[in-house]
Amino acid sequence: MLCPQCDMLVALPPLAYGSKAVCPRCKTTLSSRWEEPRKRPIGYALSALFMLVLANIFPFINMRVAGLGNEIKLIQIPQVMVAEDYASMATLFMVFVQLIPAFCMVAIILLCAKVPIPTGLKEWMAKMLFQFKTWCMVEIFLAGVLVSFVKLMAYGDIGVGSSFVPYCLFCLLQVCAFQCVDRRWLWNDIKPAPRLDRPMEVGRTGLRQGLRSCQCCTAILPAELTQCPRCHSRGYVRRRHSLQWTMALLLTSILLYIPANLMPIMVTEALGNKLTSTIMAGVILLWGEGSYPVAMVIFIASIMVPSLKMLAIGWLCWDANGTGKARADSERMHLIYEVVEFVGRWSMIDVFVIAVLSALVRMGQLMSIYPDIGALLFAMVVILTMFAAMTFDPRLTWDRVNETIKKEPQGDGK
Repeated sequence: MLCPQCDMLVALPPLAYGSKAVCPRCKTTLSSRWEEPRKRPIGYALSALFMLVLANIFPFINMRVAGLGNEIKLIQIPQVMVAEDYASMATLFMVFVQLIPAFCMVAIILLCAKVPIPTGLKEWMAKMLFQFKTWCMVEIFLAGVLVSFVKLMAYGDIGVGSSFVPYCLFCLLQVCAFQCVDRRWLWNDIKPAPRLDRPMEVGRTGLRQGLRSCQCCTAILPAELTQCPRCHSRGYVRRRHSLQWTMALLLTSILLYIPANLMPIMVTEALGNKLTSTIMAGVILLWGEGSYPVAMVIFIASIMVPSLKMLAIGWLCWDANGTGKARADSERMHLIYEVVEFVGRWSMIDVFVIAVLSALVRMGQLMSIYPDIGALLFAMVVILTMFAAMTFDPRLTWDRVNETIKKEPQGDGK
């Protein structure tokens, strides 16, 4: 198997149940083996869908201020935002918190249960499943809800409804379902990998052997073959114009990041007075009220992470254009890439906080909260930086390392 992160050809050893194969060069998990590889993800996914239905049926959270109360269901959050002409924010909520996670759970059930559906549909669902995985932001929304609780405690009594626990369980179960689905096993179950009639040397990169890995189904293909015969995805030895696309998306996100921090993200209306708030103003307010942990969470997620992520992506692009490097340099850059890819989406926490506040705090002239243009701009910054990280080809950081590793991938127990 060609490592999707560093392009090293490794021979996968037989895996025991509960173990995984790790690339000896970049330490990327290549494959894993679970006991009951069909029943386990199906059980998790079915349970997750059931919990999602319960979470949308019953009240989610409630608030009471000066004798006035309001409660909302999960499904009402986008409805309230659409009614207030914030359809863009409602769309982001529905797509990232409801639709994509639900689709992924359905896809896991249909693919693992071997439901008799056309092969083309199976291939499409498998493609979408792994592409959408990054965009499932259920746990980020849950963190945003908890931050909202702390923000609102200063104004009134906050309570959780009967659907809050099912939603927490949905968050946990969908993570477990994703963890139990191995990309390589799933694609081999859909269709066998194409045969490659040429010698391959373990421990050398595919680039130096005239080979490439299909980024969709992990099949090993000749470098000159642009369309994978198994999943029909188009690809190349390296992502075409990877650095150009990454830099274009990065520069666009930087241009949006400036007004996103200067313009208000939220408007609070209390007793007829309107107060606008930027991201930094919200952090300062929380700090002044003594909510130090929450202020730090918002500051890290909304200020530090986007800024450092943009710097890191720029550094990765600059490094990929270098002329030569030692293996230690590539290992360091690969670690930076993995951190960027993991933490980037957590910046959406502030957007979800605003979504919860604007849907829950609707008490007329007494107190109401509305999202503002800064929230949408900030959401676009997060989305663009996520796309920038996706378009960057991490194999570029390893291409100039003149090392050959001739050993089996490491097997780790889970």
